[in-house]
Amino acid sequence: MGHREAKIKVLADINSRDIIEAVKLGCDAMSRCFNYRDNHVPFFEANLRPRAELKFSRRHSESHVPGRHLNALLNAEDVLKLSIGEGVIEKHARAAFFSYSGPILLPLNREEESGPLTNFFPHNIREGFHALYALAKFRGSSQAKEIAEKSIELIQSIWDPDAGWDKSQLNGSRGIEFVGDDSFVLGIARSIGPLVKYYRATGYKGALNLAVLLKEKALRDIFDEEGSFRVETFGTHSHSTTCTMSSLAQLADSTKDEELMSRMKSFYDNGLWEIRDRFGYSIENADLVTPNSGRGEINNSADILETALILGSWGHHQYYDDAERIIRSHILPTQLRDISWVGEVSEFRGDSSGVSVPERLRGAWGFPAPYGHEPIGLSDSVNRKVSFNLDIVGGAVGALCEAYRHVSISTADGHQINLLFDHETPELKVVSPYVGGKLIVTTKIPGSLSIRIPSWVDIEELSSTESYRLNGRYLKIPEPTVGRPISISFPMPAKEIEVSNIAGIIRASLRGDEVMAMSNFGADLTFFEPID
Repeated sequence: MGHREAKIKVLADINSRDIIEAVKLGCDAMSRCFNYRDNHVPFFEANLRPRAELKFSRRHSESHVPGRHLNALLNAEDVLKLSIGEGVIEKHARAAFFSYSGPILLPLNREEESGPLTNFFPHNIREGFHALYALAKFRGSSQAKEIAEKSIELIQSIWDPDAGWDKSQLNGSRGIEFVGDDSFVLGIARSIGPLVKYYRATGYKGALNLAVLLKEKALRDIFDEEGSFRVETFGTHSHSTTCTMSSLAQLADSTKDEELMSRMKSFYDNGLWEIRDRFGYSIENADLVTPNSGRGEINNSADILETALILGSWGHHQYYDDAERIIRSHILPTQLRDISWVGEVSEFRGDSSGVSVPERLRGAWGFPAPYGHEPIGLSDSVNRKVSFNLDIVGGAVGALCEAYRHVSISTADGHQINLLFDHETPELKVVSPYVGGKLIVTTKIPGSLSIRIPSWVDIEELSSTESYRLNGRYLKIPEPTVGRPISISFPMPAKEIEVSNIAGIIRASLRGDEVMAMSNFGADLTFFEPID
């Protein structure tokens, strides 16, 4: 299928979007991802160009997708009180447990749908533990706990920080085959984050001990004090780099490890910029020498967002600026909502209630450029694909759930608002200035109120219906009247910026942290009005 003759100029209506709506649509996509011909194991690959199709993966279907989805779905259920169909959770859980049912207690894959579990890709240890953590925490699954703890013990017996994997214990009579690259960052280092989550949820010290062992190797061999990025040590798979970074930040946060957090801040401030831009776009393939299509990956942006939130919570409040810009300028606009451009549907219908591939994928995320779903380098390729692989929706939703937890934080000391999104909790209600031009906050219980004022706001032009003082970039109201809305006003002028990208210099017009128009180089399937 070629390009449409009339290009679609805008697919994203970001002004009507918020985190809750995006999460709901993402959860819908994760609830429609199952292959009924394969015992409802979820699909992995999902393409809408050159044809609409869903595919099984010999590396990722049963060992990878369920973990991403269970982490996201059960967190969405927890933080937003969404109703997730229990059948959806059961199908993902069944697939995750199936991946651990092979000849060794590691997440395995089949070479083909009807075959046995034989393929081991260390890359998927992260996703395996994400599934087990989520089921243990949110469903109290004793089966998940038993598998997780036995798997951690096994890993500690067959993996060594210096020697790597003892493949003699995997091959031979067990019939296990290594697939893909088993290097440290692409492989087991990625699992630090879910190990930390598992430890938080269950208190199992073995998970923390393994996470710390992995951390020590990461700091010794990968993340230097200068925060530099080197392809020869990190590898070209950008998502493995970003999820290892966010994993280490989670570990630093859990253990209050200031030295580790400082190392992650250094990488965030320096080497990370080799593979990301100001909008939160991050290139899929970090081979910075070989010509690249410019495909991004929202998984990467999600990890960057999660790390920014953690750094912001540690008192580095400028990272909340970055987090809000990433959400408003890249993650929300790039969600697949408009599917009217998909001109070819090739997919079985069976017991999926007549739901086509495009309908199944509505609400997913993929591999966008900053300006559109189809990077210009990709559209010039004979083998181009516009993809929304199903693991990515889990990464995006999981990060947006974390962002929602950070929008406001209420403690015995008062209320703190960090991100300016519509938000309501039992303690307060926030109406975003992006909707009506004013930030309106209503406290529901007594307590001081502290509100982050973005760096682009001119402090001299702030006004509030209640008296306030400034503490850095936070506006503080010591004793807001419970139940009375407080209106805070400040100009949100348009500003034009330029950002370097593989496609060239991208010009963008922003209102606050929200892109209103952007260069698109004549590409199809774009998100914003063209700026030139």
